[in-house]
Amino acid sequence: MFGILVIACALGALMYLAYRGVSLLLLAPALALFAVLAAQGGPVLASYTQIFMDATGGFIIQFFPLFLLGAVFGKLMEVSGSARVLADGIIRGLGARRAILAVILSCAVMTYGGVSLFVVAFAVWPIASALFREADLPKVLIPATIALGAFTFTMTALPGTPAIQNAIPMPYFGTTPFAAPGLGVLTALLMLGLGWLWLERRAAALGPGYGATEDDEDVPEESLPSLAAAAGPLVLVLLLNLVFTFVIIPRMDTAFLAEELYGETDIGALRGVWSIIAALTFASLFLVALNWNRLRKRLGTALDEGAKDSLLPIFNTASLVGFGAVIASLAGFTLIRDWVVTVGGDNPLISLAIGTSLLAGMTGSASGGMSIALSTLGETYLEMGQAAGISPELMHRVTAVATGGLDALPHNGAVITLLTICGLTHREAYRDIAVVAVIIPIIALVVLVTLGTLFGSF
Repeated sequence: MFGILVIACALGALMYLAYRGVSLLLLAPALALFAVLAAQGGPVLASYTQIFMDATGGFIIQFFPLFLLGAVFGKLMEVSGSARVLADGIIRGLGARRAILAVILSCAVMTYGGVSLFVVAFAVWPIASALFREADLPKVLIPATIALGAFTFTMTALPGTPAIQNAIPMPYFGTTPFAAPGLGVLTALLMLGLGWLWLERRAAALGPGYGATEDDEDVPEESLPSLAAAAGPLVLVLLLNLVFTFVIIPRMDTAFLAEELYGETDIGALRGVWSIIAALTFASLFLVALNWNRLRKRLGTALDEGAKDSLLPIFNTASLVGFGAVIASLAGFTLIRDWVVTVGGDNPLISLAIGTSLLAGMTGSASGGMSIALSTLGETYLEMGQAAGISPELMHRVTAVATGGLDALPHNGAVITLLTICGLTHREAYRDIAVVAVIIPIIALVVLVTLGTLFGSF
């Protein structure tokens, strides 16, 4: 019990101090090592260098290209004026009163197209900023608006989504990305509807006024690109991501990846990252060529600023991955993991939902919590479901949706990254993120489990 208390204290302190604005680069390793020292008396240094730094470094090695290219692409969209043109076009198409919905749908289209949510945050931020300025909406609602479109229904609920949260359950339950499509669509619509309603009401309560800061950059009206030129790079990211994922890379000879020199891996583990790297690279080059006259005098500065903008978000996120790895190594965490399968009584859907949610919240990672739950208890959950007459497709969808609630607590890496990109603090913007990315997904999960229990999978 003492080990569980230590973990709870470390998590509580991490969330509270992150909310208060303490740097995660210092906070995450300090609290992880405190948990090691308090729970088992060490070894502190080994936990730091061999667990924390190994997990932190592994995340940076795997995802730094996505952060770097996503930040550069977003900066080029901003400096070229493309973001402003898209914002103006969206306002003309949907009306200024639909600016929030426009940002939500922009994020949803990109994430459903397979673009990483971190990349979406970088790419959509300049568009959202311009759009909210034009519509005279509060800047503090931008993080929650992006979170609703990128972190919720497209990540966990919509059938066929290429998000990793929808892929991890497949080998455990023998399902496809389109598991329980009817329930998935209903759950997604519930998240979208309730989240949009909340943000619109918050905008009305806060009143007009963007609250622009000195770093908001304006582009001269006469130098703005056309709407087609502004939208082209974003469309290209989506199309190239799909083409590289399903056409080009599968046809490449990648047998050499099995060699020790290349990490003894296979293309299945790398295809998603390779596709996004290629898509962002070509889309950025296309954007520069299309806007050469507008960018040539500021291209070097834009590239430099974009590269710098990627550093703090990835190190913050990687530090939280390291924190989660250290917590998962403690004996108290094993007790918690083993306990979660006992909740819910005879209904394995309840146990699966609660267990996956808690593990995602503790690790600060949707995919991390799901991986721990299924790697250790996947067969047990499948057997429990079969004994209760519950289809594997329903188990799949409940597992995916369950990861998308408590994972967005204040210490979540994506939340930290999003706030950093938007230049806002937890105190300023997290309340609305908590509603649309934590509370509403949990409500949707309860509805999903209830409908699944009553009517089965559809």
